Amino acid sequence: MQAIRDYINANYYPMDFTLDGIRDSYMFNETCQNTVPQALMAFFESTSYEDAIRNAISIGGDSDTLAAITGAIAECYYGIPQKLREQGMSYLDERLLGVLRAFEAKYPPKVADL
Repeated sequence: MQAIRDYINANYYPMDFTLDGIRDSYMFNETCQNTVPQALMAFFESTSYEDAIRNAISIGGDSDTLAAITGAIAECYYGIPQKLREQGMSYLDERLLGVLRAFEAKYPPKVADL
């Protein structure tokens, strides 16, 4: 994880802050420059997939976008716990489940065995 953070810091966004340092002042911002680094930091400060999502939501602002970005990264690194995956899928109707299944047939999800 440190190698990923170092690469992002050197090539894309300065990762010179902490979630605790921005939590009280972070506000909604629609620009990638003020959303993507925060989503990345939510991942970098995490210990699991669920922890990453909780980190993203905890800073406020555009929480659904932050959690979506963070979750995509965390899935690749940790995998999605099966129970969380099943719960999330239970909210989808048949049409959306079909879309998801077609997508996952081409791009299989990483599911954690927890």
